[in-house]
Amino acid sequence: MSTATPLPAYAAYEHFLVSSPALFVAHVEINRPRKLNAFSRPMWLEFGRIFTQLSADSDVRVVVLSGAGDRAFTSGLDVQAAAEDGALTTEEGKDVAKKAKEMRGHIEEFQECIGAVEKCEKPVICVLHGISIGLAIDISCCADIRICASNTRFAVKEVDIGLAADIGTLARLPKIVGSTSWVKDVCLTARDFSAQEAVSVGFVSQVHGSKEQAVQAAVAMAAALGEKSPVAVQGTKELLNYGRDHDVAESLRYTRVWNAAALQGKDFPQAIMSGLKKTKPRFEKL
Repeated sequence: MSTATPLPAYAAYEHFLVSSPALFVAHVEINRPRKLNAFSRPMWLEFGRIFTQLSADSDVRVVVLSGAGDRAFTSGLDVQAAAEDGALTTEEGKDVAKKAKEMRGHIEEFQECIGAVEKCEKPVICVLHGISIGLAIDISCCADIRICASNTRFAVKEVDIGLAADIGTLARLPKIVGSTSWVKDVCLTARDFSAQEAVSVGFVSQVHGSKEQAVQAAVAMAAALGEKSPVAVQGTKELLNYGRDHDVAESLRYTRVWNAAALQGKDFPQAIMSGLKKTKPRFEKL
């Protein structure tokens, strides 16, 4: 495992460990292993703040996301904690419209916090292992690249607890995996699926023998991306995400506008000259 240096700017977070295993790389670990890294409201609020901070941090160019401990990436929502803090309950006797308004606000907050991974300007590589159910799918669907350990147990579990998944899986998973039949299969049945099945349908792009090997592969990939032009890498993420949600003509127009500015920077001519001279370029922070 790579030696990682704790990042002081992120030391105050209670439920997550943030370190730097390589230059320009941040490694975020969900740090509640005794509870299988299950999420409570304080955790998802922190999660959103961390990725908002990472997005603006010029010392970070790539993020690796994993779960602490050997048993789980995350087992999803901590239902007991949610019941205790009122996240899953509404006041008896209150008008149904008022109840619905409160619940919409609660769901929107949760969606925004998890969606901070997708909105983060830096590429996020998600490493899944062990129990990776429910919210694990919501989170990993927001990531740019998903890799996993061979022991990963996946499930879109929400139907089995009496609701439709509402934090992002149902919106994002059909755009990640090409088979609508498979997506409806796993979402409607809430059945488990394996790492081998996940890679066969394209949900993950790599499977490794163990969590440690998967994290090492993610860090190596992140370190390689960290050496590339941040203008190019961040622009590529932005344009790919835009293209996913817009038609070809709109995407081409947005690309023209985007690159009209980006190509005026130093990174493009520096990369061209480094290629001609066969030297390794060093790009400024963005």
